[in-house]
Amino acid sequence: MHAKVFKPVRFLRVVSGLAATLATSSLLAGMLAGAQAEKLRLGNEGVYPPFSIVDSEGKLTGMEPELAREVCARMKVDCEIVVMDFKALIPSMLQGKFDMIVTQIAPTPERKEKALFLTPIVYNPATFIAPKSSDYTYTKEGMAGKKLRLALQRGASMVKYIQDRYADEFTYVYYDNPDQMKLDLLAGRLDLVFDSKINWTLELIAKPEGKDYKLAGGDHWLGDPAIPEAERGYSWIVPKKSEELAKRVNATLAEVIADCTYTKIRKKWVPVPTISAEGACVDKVN
Repeated sequence: MHAKVFKPVRFLRVVSGLAATLATSSLLAGMLAGAQAEKLRLGNEGVYPPFSIVDSEGKLTGMEPELAREVCARMKVDCEIVVMDFKALIPSMLQGKFDMIVTQIAPTPERKEKALFLTPIVYNPATFIAPKSSDYTYTKEGMAGKKLRLALQRGASMVKYIQDRYADEFTYVYYDNPDQMKLDLLAGRLDLVFDSKINWTLELIAKPEGKDYKLAGGDHWLGDPAIPEAERGYSWIVPKKSEELAKRVNATLAEVIADCTYTKIRKKWVPVPTISAEGACVDKVN
C-alpha cells in the first residue's frame, strides 16, 4: 500500500478560501453594526436656565438636555447635542445641520409651516418683568408715547408677538440670551423685559437680587391661537420630512411622561409642574 501523498497546494487554497470568507464575514458584520448605530444631531441654545445651561466645566445640563438624553437612550440612538444661539437654531435645522431641536419652541403658524412640532414638553407663557415701583397699563394705549426700553430675545416668538400688538410704542432692545437681559435690567439700562415666565420667576424674582422686580401684564400664549387651551405647550421640533422620527420621539416621550421619569427630571430643575400630563406623577415622585 502506498502512503497518501499530502498536497500542500490544495491545503493552501483551502486556508486562503477560509481566510477570505472570514474577512468577508467580518466586513459584513462591521457594515451591519455601522448601519445599526443610528446617530442624531440635536440643537439646543444652552443659555436658558433652568431648562438649558452650560456649567463651569463646559457641560451642557438642565431639564431639556437631561430629558433629551433619556429619550435618546430609550430609542437606542447616539445623540450629539450642539449648543448654538437661539436665533440660529431653526435656520440651521432647515439647512440640514440638525435632526431635531431640543429647545422649547412656540408653535406659531409660521413655524408650523416649516417644521413638525412634537409632544409639548413645557407650558411656559411669556410675561413682562418690571420694577415693583412701576404701574403701567399693558395695552398699546397704555404704553403710547412712553417709549420704554423693552428687552426681547433675537429670533424668539416674543418679537413678532409684541411688535404686532404694540407696534413702535416701545424702544426695542435685542439680546442673544436672557443672561444679557438680566444684567442690563439690574443695571438700569432697561425698563422692561418680555420673556418666559418660569425662567424669570426662578432666575430673578425668586432670588434676593430680584426683590425690586415683579411679573406684570399677565400670561401670554405665543403659539397658534387656534390651538385649544388644554393642548397648549412648547415643543421640540424636527424637519417636515422627518415624520418617522417625529413618531418615534413622540412615542418615547409618552413613555417617559407616563412612567414619571419626566417628573423626576423636571423636579430637579423646576419646582412646579410644567405640563398637565404629569399630574398623576406629581405626588408619586419625591
